[in-house]
Amino acid sequence: MLLRAPLYTERLCLRPYEPADADAFFALLHADRPRFQPSFPDRLQAVRSVSDAVVSLRAFAEDWRTGRFYVFGIWHRATAEYVGDICLMPQHKGQAEIGYYLSARAEGHGYAREALAAIIAFGFEAVGSQRLLVRCFLGNARGQAVARAVGFQPEPPPKRPMWFRNSDALSEIRRFWLAKP
Repeated sequence: MLLRAPLYTERLCLRPYEPADADAFFALLHADRPRFQPSFPDRLQAVRSVSDAVVSLRAFAEDWRTGRFYVFGIWHRATAEYVGDICLMPQHKGQAEIGYYLSARAEGHGYAREALAAIIAFGFEAVGSQRLLVRCFLGNARGQAVARAVGFQPEPPPKRPMWFRNSDALSEIRRFWLAKP
């Protein structure tokens, strides 16, 4: 089991959630619910109230204990403001996927790039991942720019059989990969 310890960057503290974080966790999700709906529908479905937030934070702690999922809240170090969430989910064959979101107010300050860089180190060093994945919707230019800024490379779109070319299903998501140096 990995130690539930915070990660520090120049401006941010990424730390595993505590039960006392439930109000802030819920408030951020609730405030930006329409914006988060396309990318994080499961999280929004699970957290419809502060009491749901408490349940989710307990589940995050259990997931951490079992190594299934590592979820960090993102706090601004100087102001102690809760600004978002970032997680790493180990998958198979040394691969792990990273997901993150920031409050609307926190976007545009480089926090996502800073938090992503910290999670990359955590994934490769503490978790032992060999390859990391970030997925973004094609229309999410900001998310794609963040992934590229820290070294992720886009995966070429898959070749599809001629009979499948009329479907948009596979083309809505862009996958970015980073291999352990």
